[in-house]
Amino acid sequence: MPLIVQKYGGSSVADAERIINVAKRIGAVQKSGAAVVVVVSAMGDTTDELIELAHTISHEPHAREMDLLLSTGELVSSTLLTMALRELGHEAISLSGPQAGIRTDTSFGRARISRIEPARVRRELDAGRIVVVAGFQGITAEDDITTLGRGGSDTTAVAIAAALQADRCEIYTDVEGIYTADPRIVSGARKIDEVGYEEMLELASLGAKMHPRSIELGGVYRVPIYVASSFSDTPGTLIHAVGNGPADAFAAGLPTAAKPEPEHITAISPSAEFQTGNQMEDRIKVTGIAYNANVAKITVQSVPDRPGLAAALFEPLAEASISVDTIVQNTGGDKSTDISFTVSRTDLPAAVRLVEGMAQQLGAAGVVSSAGLAAVSIVGSGMQNTPGYASRMFRLLANGGVNIDMITTSEIRISCIIDESQGRDAVRLLHEGFQLDRS
Repeated sequence: MPLIVQKYGGSSVADAERIINVAKRIGAVQKSGAAVVVVVSAMGDTTDELIELAHTISHEPHAREMDLLLSTGELVSSTLLTMALRELGHEAISLSGPQAGIRTDTSFGRARISRIEPARVRRELDAGRIVVVAGFQGITAEDDITTLGRGGSDTTAVAIAAALQADRCEIYTDVEGIYTADPRIVSGARKIDEVGYEEMLELASLGAKMHPRSIELGGVYRVPIYVASSFSDTPGTLIHAVGNGPADAFAAGLPTAAKPEPEHITAISPSAEFQTGNQMEDRIKVTGIAYNANVAKITVQSVPDRPGLAAALFEPLAEASISVDTIVQNTGGDKSTDISFTVSRTDLPAAVRLVEGMAQQLGAAGVVSSAGLAAVSIVGSGMQNTPGYASRMFRLLANGGVNIDMITTSEIRISCIIDESQGRDAVRLLHEGFQLDRS
């Protein structure tokens, strides 16, 4: 019997009618002969409402209590969905994250999964039940409830799929897959039929629909991930190890219209440039445009340049579980250096407090910060080994009057930090300039 893990986002279970519709979809999968584990997010805007409520009570809510509060949202949706399944005649049981065996570290608000003990889930599956797991949550060795951070239900689903060695993990949301750009910004954005783990990780980390930690887990454990809409049967996007073809069990379980043919997986779709006679290596390698408006920058000014400077500056941020993205260091002739780096806008106040304390110890001239920034990126495999992509990106932005504040690159990504007010225009400029609206 194939085993399928499905995840439904908050918009998919936002009210009673949608919960019943999701229950019907799940029941149809079980009737087709598959065992099913379902992971759910909190209903609609429940998490935001709980956060707002907490801040009306406390200016700075205690992290442990906040996690316990926020975990209740997923418990509500998982139990209601289980009730709906039972009303439809299906044997089903809801489990909290701890009951499902999800063990985490102690980083409240952004905990990481240390291991999964799936014995309870397996027992319920063996009894013929649909198992509905509350996403986004786990438990520490000290029996404290933790949450995995925003988008953590994606991570829950892929982690459970990996632990159970499921045939596939299906992520259902309010969009029909992964697009070449945010369709709310670019009207001509095109849905991507398939994408590799590495490219998707870059897209996800820069604001695409999937949570990056879930893509990391999928890549490590080779869990095929299928992203589609819960509101239609339109084929979605397959995330997998491109070049190896999808797992047979995965392809066999997709709706007929969504089954990727092996030759489609391994072949390169000819671009307009290739059709006009250019070499295969000259094809357009940009898969999509990623956009993230949750960006802030901190600059430590005129720090004496000496060994250990970067370690002293960034270690306190790491200990506070604050992630740093783009880093730029400039050393002047006077042997002093400016260090600029980006963090998420939500982490800015805490990051500035830590950096200001360390900057004084390091003898820096000062610390300045700004919050109104965004990151816009082109993502695609092989760009680093093909000249011209960076210059083309910069020219497109320059022609559109978009000023670049910082630049960072990887094997499959080129990112520019820009003013947030120009972010949406930049996405449209790049999407059109790299002709991503063409099949």
